[in-house]
Amino acid sequence: MTLRRRAWLAAVVATSALAVVPPADASTGSIPVVSPTPQQINRDADDVSLPSSVVLVTDGTTDGPAKDLLVSLLKQHGVRKISAAPQRGFVIRLATSGDAPTPAEGYSLAVRRDGVTINGRDGAGQYYGVQTLRQLFLRSGHGWAVSGVAVRDWPNMALRGSIEGFYGPPWTNDDRVRQIKFLGETKANTYIYSAKDDAYLRAQWRDPYPQQELDALGQLVRTANANHVDFTYALSPGVSICFSSPQDVAAVKAKFQAVYDLGVRSFSLPFDDISYTKWNCAGDQMAFGAPGQAAAGKAQVSLLNEITKDFVKTHDGVRPLQTVPTEYSDLKDSPYKTQLRENLDPSVVVQWTGTAVVPPSVTNDEAQQVSTVYGRKVFLWDNYPVNDYEQSAGRLLLAPYAHREAGLSKYLNGIVSNPMNQEAASEVAEFGVADFSWNDAGYSPDRSWPQALARLAGGDPRATAALKVFADLEHLAPVFGPTPWQPQAPVLAARVADFWQHWNAGDHRALDKLRSYAEQIRNAPAVIRGGQVQSAFVSEAGPWLDATALWGDAMVTRLDALAAATRRDHATAQRLTAAADALVKQAEAVKTGNSNRWGVRQALVGDGVLDAFLVQVRAETVG
Repeated sequence: MTLRRRAWLAAVVATSALAVVPPADASTGSIPVVSPTPQQINRDADDVSLPSSVVLVTDGTTDGPAKDLLVSLLKQHGVRKISAAPQRGFVIRLATSGDAPTPAEGYSLAVRRDGVTINGRDGAGQYYGVQTLRQLFLRSGHGWAVSGVAVRDWPNMALRGSIEGFYGPPWTNDDRVRQIKFLGETKANTYIYSAKDDAYLRAQWRDPYPQQELDALGQLVRTANANHVDFTYALSPGVSICFSSPQDVAAVKAKFQAVYDLGVRSFSLPFDDISYTKWNCAGDQMAFGAPGQAAAGKAQVSLLNEITKDFVKTHDGVRPLQTVPTEYSDLKDSPYKTQLRENLDPSVVVQWTGTAVVPPSVTNDEAQQVSTVYGRKVFLWDNYPVNDYEQSAGRLLLAPYAHREAGLSKYLNGIVSNPMNQEAASEVAEFGVADFSWNDAGYSPDRSWPQALARLAGGDPRATAALKVFADLEHLAPVFGPTPWQPQAPVLAARVADFWQHWNAGDHRALDKLRSYAEQIRNAPAVIRGGQVQSAFVSEAGPWLDATALWGDAMVTRLDALAAATRRDHATAQRLTAAADALVKQAEAVKTGNSNRWGVRQALVGDGVLDAFLVQVRAETVG
């Protein structure tokens, strides 16, 4: 299943959210890091100076949002005059062409001495080609150059993006707009609107939207269309629907029609987190039999097939219908899955969360098994970095996207990330999701994660370094059980282990080395708040930044106390130990805001590593 982008996409592209990539030296001749990782990128020419005047050649196939983005980027990088003719000098060509790779959304990009050519397989391909060009600008003296590379690129998975599917306080519409622009920037094409606070998606799913709320949805749809993102409207009627009722089926169609009229062309009917041990009406027992797995599957299939037949296939431009099955987190066959495998329209896209609600990994073998069980490629709903469950209480989840096996594109038609209640902080992991789902074979978390942090830092090296220190302290990735799938503070843990190894061997120089890193922890929040890092991230991370500064100060003070004890200055050691004790209490008292389902909790920072180390150092100091 592929996505075909439509030429009717709105031509308004907001550029305020564009990431600033770190300027490089145009003389290096190296190949720049591009995210998502391209399928093919090669050094093809010397870097080319960008003049202040260029010619932009377009035709009837040129995509509006791609052109608008290109013009904006050129102006940001010193181009003062953009003309359409004559076609000489520095010429930039943007169009749909047979030179582009054949997969949907593919593009080719070539930088030559006399210009740049971007050919897209479709409008989305053009747009993604321009997003790659955005990452090729290099500082050159007082101006700019373009890296002399050739790119041929396309996505391995058709569906890539995020699903606003978490519980607890919702995103604001400003959060949603920022998220959608982020998705377009990272070549992700799917935003699934499944907001738990929208009563018209769930409890009041039959009711029409009030005009004010419909207008707000319309703004989001227009933003999505302008950024080549499919706004997928996910209606969840399972809590009360009577599957056998013509009136309820008509209500689903009416709800879809209302948002279709806003420009929505992608729809989902999720049946997750509902019971199939009872019916919502007596008619369903007559139509489908006694409640149970097979009967639930039969009822859901009847609705999904009806909507596919009489809505999806009768409305121009609508993508294949999506669904989340009630059995969404295992591999075991069942009477329910048999109904979907044997009777569900083959065009319907089925989502799956992995082998658990929050899986520690996703393998090719698992994806192949579930594809067999459902009789089609599945669409992975990946519950990372969502933090709406108890094991994630008090945490930001800032570890990289990892433990998803290369080769999954053979069995998955896409991945969407379920993010945190904190939108901007979610972009760290989501950056990796976009990278992996575009090119799973070329994905490296060690390369992608620093790029995600650099993007948040606006390309500023000092702010990026501070974010790396901070994100290491928010690295723990929990599951529903006791053992996390990514550890807390691996960098700090390695430094602590190295310290004790050398200290216990009598090498007291290790103290100065670790103290230097403790100073980085203490200073990271101030650097992050220094104006370079995305303001929304700084605001969301506020409690954790406050706690980090205190924990870092406590660590520095503890190490200073140990140094004093080592030189037998016991009075100073006692004074510093007491000061560190007070700082630890202050750090432990920092609370999160009430921005998550789990309410106000301690803002956890490096827990199990940093705090444990301070206990050890205190014991070493005072005996």
